[in-house]
Amino acid sequence: MLKPKQMSRAVIVGHKNILEETVDALHKANLFHIEDFNEDGSDLKIGKPFESGSEVSKKLVKIRSIASLLGVKDVAVEKQCPSEVCSQLDSSLDKLDDELGVLAEKKHVLENELKEIGSSKKDLLPFINIDLDLDLYRGYENLAVFAGHVKENVEPSISKITSSYELYHDQHSGAVVLFVARDKAADVAEVLAGASFKESRVPVLSGVPSRLLADIEQKEVDVTRKIEAINTEIEALKLKYADFILASNELLSIEVQKSEAPLRIATTESSFLIDGWLPTEQYVEMERTVNAATNGRAFVSPLDITKPDIKKVPIEYDNPKIISPLQEIMNLYGRPTYKEIDPSALIFITFPLLYGMILGDIGYALILLTLALAIKKIVSSDAVKPLMNILIYCQVSTLFFGILYGEFLGFPLAGYHGYPGLIPGFETIDLLATPFPGEVIGFPLHRTHLVMTFIVATVLVGLLHLNLGYAVGFINEKRKHGISAAIFEKGSWFVVQFGILLTVLGYLEMLPIVAGIVVFLIGVVMLVKGEGVKGPIELPSLLSNSLSYTRIIAVGLSSISIASTVNLIAFGMIWPPGSPIGGMTIFAIVVFLFGHALNTALSIIAPGLHALRLQYVEFFGKFYEGGGRKYDPFGYIRKYTEEK
Repeated sequence: MLKPKQMSRAVIVGHKNILEETVDALHKANLFHIEDFNEDGSDLKIGKPFESGSEVSKKLVKIRSIASLLGVKDVAVEKQCPSEVCSQLDSSLDKLDDELGVLAEKKHVLENELKEIGSSKKDLLPFINIDLDLDLYRGYENLAVFAGHVKENVEPSISKITSSYELYHDQHSGAVVLFVARDKAADVAEVLAGASFKESRVPVLSGVPSRLLADIEQKEVDVTRKIEAINTEIEALKLKYADFILASNELLSIEVQKSEAPLRIATTESSFLIDGWLPTEQYVEMERTVNAATNGRAFVSPLDITKPDIKKVPIEYDNPKIISPLQEIMNLYGRPTYKEIDPSALIFITFPLLYGMILGDIGYALILLTLALAIKKIVSSDAVKPLMNILIYCQVSTLFFGILYGEFLGFPLAGYHGYPGLIPGFETIDLLATPFPGEVIGFPLHRTHLVMTFIVATVLVGLLHLNLGYAVGFINEKRKHGISAAIFEKGSWFVVQFGILLTVLGYLEMLPIVAGIVVFLIGVVMLVKGEGVKGPIELPSLLSNSLSYTRIIAVGLSSISIASTVNLIAFGMIWPPGSPIGGMTIFAIVVFLFGHALNTALSIIAPGLHALRLQYVEFFGKFYEGGGRKYDPFGYIRKYTEEK
């Protein structure tokens, strides 16, 4: 906690004839983070994949293709023994591939047929109300045929051009079929263009469109039923082979991973060298595993971690289970470097605390707490559970501050100096007068009546948070560059702030003002020595960062305003006092539920984003560098197979 796991660098050396056993042992151990080898012109070359890799890769591609066609997804199933899966892999894979291939081909043919039916149906629809055989639309030498749609009756205009024509016109759809002498076609085309004529494609079919459509629709039903029957067979295959597919995919993925491992390893004609990292506490275990797998023929040797290596060290968190969900917030920003303090334990406290200070409502806390617990129980995803745990931590904090503020869905629980509360007879207990007129601190607190007090309080909270950052930064600098650098780079900020405090006290005539000025100037000189010219330039950021914490009260008041507005509309305007219970009452309930549901969603987003910003920008900006590499050991976490 407060720092990543201690890591060790090691190399594994041996003869090439034991490379496969060594790789297999490392994979099973799932401890060794392999450092990819890059050729540098020396005698060491990147290794070649194991011979079995090509065949295994082909099987993996096939099983994944089958899984995609069947729609097999990751589900919780009983783990299988790898040896049992291997024994039936080839036969079952070929059998499944053949069965699915036949069904897929049949389905493909039927789907193409269904598309053709749909196309024919679409072509027939324009002529459905014209009782004329489609064979009569074509095959003439001296007649021109116009088939399509018009927006108006064109017969009067055509009759002026020629009396020798045949016109079929559906007034309802605008469909028109016109037969005229070919020598009049140009004049008729001009008339039709003036009527916004749009030509339609005549399907190459024989028969009256209305009768053809009935046959086509029946055929469409038959083909659809055949496709549904094939889908049923495919679903049966999915249910029968789902466990086998998931287990085979995992097993083949492991084999491919192992067969391609030499591509990351340095080799010569007769030997290999594997460079990598692992947690120091597990070094002995890995050494024992490799020795057992190779009968002591592979040599594991530790390497000293040099200063240039520090930035290369892969980072593995070392936090208790209760803190580990906050690592998701760290990963969004970047893992700590090897010599940095890991702030996960700090934001485990500060993030939910700031979130709760912003939201601070009993009602929303209970709603979101219930929601988080329900999602955590229903959804088994490893990506969702940490987020729900963070939400639970935040709602516990929100519940605490909700009790402190005395708020429930925007309603004040206690009365305050003549303002009524939700609970009859429950009045605020005055405890302490503030310097601001009309603002008295009591229990419960009323944020809406203590705005100036809360602004000052949030700035003080900000100063505490920022100074915690400077303190952590002091430790980080001491680790990286020694005590002297820590004093000048981070300790100077404490001196500057102390000088400002003494100056304020001097201004209030409580101390000599010159003392504060002297201390402040000493701090500035230290700052220049520690951070150079940029140090004094960043002095105004101390004020701006502190004022940034006023968002705690600002966002909190905005949430109260939305909730209060919903309450006012629902129980003030829509349901006036003395009105009979009826439809408006139901509408009031709908408005109340919808309004608070919307504000509940905002209660996740707004406090979360602002609390996160205060961590990332203000807090981390004082000490945190980040950018560490993820510790990614060579191995596989099995979900569907297990060694027996």
